[in-house]
Amino acid sequence: MGRQSQDPRQITAGLLSDERFLAACQERDMGALFRLLNHRGVSTRRIAAAAEISQGRLYDYMNGRTRVEKLVLFEQIADAFHIPGHLLGLARRSWEPQSTQPPSQGGPLHIDGDDLAAMYAFRSADRQTGGGWLYGAVVRHLGDKVAPRLVDTTSGLQVFATAAVLTEMAGWMAHDSGRDDLGVQHLARALPLARTSGDLPLAANIAASRSHLALHTGDPTAAAHWAQLGLSLVEKGPRIASLTARLHAMQARALAASGHQAPARRALDAAHDDLETASDALHPWLSPFDSASLASESALTMRDLQQHEAALHHAERAIALREDGRARSLAFSRITLVGIHAQRSDLDAAVQVGHELLTTSPTLGSVRVIHQLHDLRTLLEPHRAYAPVRDYLERFDDAIRSRMLLLADIITSSRGGTPT
Repeated sequence: MGRQSQDPRQITAGLLSDERFLAACQERDMGALFRLLNHRGVSTRRIAAAAEISQGRLYDYMNGRTRVEKLVLFEQIADAFHIPGHLLGLARRSWEPQSTQPPSQGGPLHIDGDDLAAMYAFRSADRQTGGGWLYGAVVRHLGDKVAPRLVDTTSGLQVFATAAVLTEMAGWMAHDSGRDDLGVQHLARALPLARTSGDLPLAANIAASRSHLALHTGDPTAAAHWAQLGLSLVEKGPRIASLTARLHAMQARALAASGHQAPARRALDAAHDDLETASDALHPWLSPFDSASLASESALTMRDLQQHEAALHHAERAIALREDGRARSLAFSRITLVGIHAQRSDLDAAVQVGHELLTTSPTLGSVRVIHQLHDLRTLLEPHRAYAPVRDYLERFDDAIRSRMLLLADIITSSRGGTPT
């Protein structure tokens, strides 16, 4: 009963990141839209009253016996449930807040200073300590500070961008906590929120994140799809060189993982060209992608293409460029480099970098790092007969046991339930 007493407009606000809702709007399938509202607890009586139609007509729409065709009825429905006009192909509604830039121009909207400060604080802490410790804090911030503004008619479109950014961040932190399924859910919600805000570069950035996560879950076809979608979005908005470089790098990795050598190299060349091209466009919401980031992705691309010398060059460059304050990224770069040395049968070099790897903060709250360390151990185990490798693996095992004890809460929650 409590759900049915809720304002239908609040229910609609909660559906603005739901792909089924957005698809219904795009197809102008009001029957599907009404069914979604009804499933969320809005009675058919309230739906009919709000849309100013009879319940009999409503049932016809919901059961697919007829469809809404008249423009005036689409406008009534948009106004009754506070559906942004552009979702239904309508002009901006009178109740919609004015934005500093219309969605069709694709640029960032005015950003609230408190939102930006919160995002930077979470991002800075995540780089150093890992997402496992921060996931719960980001989710609580979304629920307590951002979600209520999504149903506030005085809020501007920028609140949808804020929600998109922090939802994407929650997705990355879930992924870093070993919960890829939860990460996919967050990123799936983030993209429609970004689209609703009209911020095309932000939407493209989230598409890049979806591509990255698809690679980690072993689906290069999906990774290529999301990278291509992101590239199609950036063509419609302001050009941001680092964003285009990131998308081309994701495309290169997807192609390399699928064994398409020549296209992968072309995409990687495009990424390097992008990053070397000056760009005046700035966007504070976007995930940073710099020369060190590109070097890391290049190393992984070349590794997958079995181009070990090129992979070695890029991996060493990634470590040289990586800031000391980004402990997790530095750990990943060193893991990559150890693996490349091992694949090249340069065991002394692998052990040397491996010892440097073990200096990474043991309290780094990243289950991803733990997983990759285990993979690295599996790679080195066949070489245990070589004394330096054997000695290193003994030290390695001691270090892993210590990390597992320190991260026990994160690792346990990642296996069953929501990480906190």
